[in-house]
Amino acid sequence: MALKYKTIADELRSRIFSGVYPPDSMLPTEYLLCKAFNCSRQTIRAALQCLADEGLIQRRQGSGSRVVNVQETRQNPRRTIAIITTNITDYIFPSVLRKAEAVFSANNCEVMLYATANQISVERRILQGLLDHKKIDGILVEGTKTAHPNPNLDLYRKIQQKGIPLVFFHGNYSELENTVSVLDDNYNGGRMLVEYLASKGHTQIAGIFKYDDLQGHQRYAGYIDALRDLGLPMEDRKVFWYNTEFKEVFDAKSEIWEHTISPFLHGCTAVVCYNDQIAKATVEFLLAHHVSIPRQVAVVSFDNSVFSEFGGCRITSLSHEPYNVGQVSAEKLVELMNGNSVSSQYVPWVLVEKESS
Repeated sequence: MALKYKTIADELRSRIFSGVYPPDSMLPTEYLLCKAFNCSRQTIRAALQCLADEGLIQRRQGSGSRVVNVQETRQNPRRTIAIITTNITDYIFPSVLRKAEAVFSANNCEVMLYATANQISVERRILQGLLDHKKIDGILVEGTKTAHPNPNLDLYRKIQQKGIPLVFFHGNYSELENTVSVLDDNYNGGRMLVEYLASKGHTQIAGIFKYDDLQGHQRYAGYIDALRDLGLPMEDRKVFWYNTEFKEVFDAKSEIWEHTISPFLHGCTAVVCYNDQIAKATVEFLLAHHVSIPRQVAVVSFDNSVFSEFGGCRITSLSHEPYNVGQVSAEKLVELMNGNSVSSQYVPWVLVEKESS
């Protein structure tokens, strides 16, 4: 059965297309929509957000929802956008891509999706194909293994030479000049989590980080600097590093946890995890070994994704709400294609406290 907010969104969309709500008109207020559909305001807001993501309405705080003049939107020149990401279907990527695609759709852009699986060889093939493509108007890209030297910078420079606008998200390449990026404020995120745990009385705080992407290094930098500034122990034996190919870390039943990762957690009362996926495995491993969370060990993480909601204990995690990296970076790319000047941006984190801490 379809979720109620989707059913309501479908009905409102139908009314917009049939002219019941013509271009530039205002939709009924949230209060009236709640009465009409016999549902909560939260459900109506979710339905309206669907329409906003599709570019059909514009929502303004205190002003209601206005129907966009779709005909005017379609008069914009049709553009072709390439989105290159490390993954398309897993983890947080669907929400990032959905928001980016909504922005591009509202600006009359066709989107081509590519996934590198965080492999530089795949990234190179994709970039070579885009350079050979007859018409690419802009590229939104999540860099591959951004913590490592990248042999594909020559192709990125050729893209720049062709005048194709580029916007990076999540990670970028510092060697490339004059690029725009939308990055998580990972350093301050790492600090936030350590300071939060310290405020709870934790002094022995372990860390699990990913070493082949820029985000992992930045999150570790905030983590370790906060330990130093708070006068807490900084011990290498309490920090575990993994990379993209190390898939076993996501399986709490893997022998890797028992023999390799577990020693890093020994003697600690809290652990900062690189993201919710590894935090979920951490929680599952600890619970399987009868460790009480958070009474004996607190677990905190980044992204506030679906992984933070399941796995035996809801995980305290950092969220970007109300920001979305996909939406922000797509908006910047549209501005670049329109000839406007834009600057790079760090997206701040907000702590969402749950059961794990």
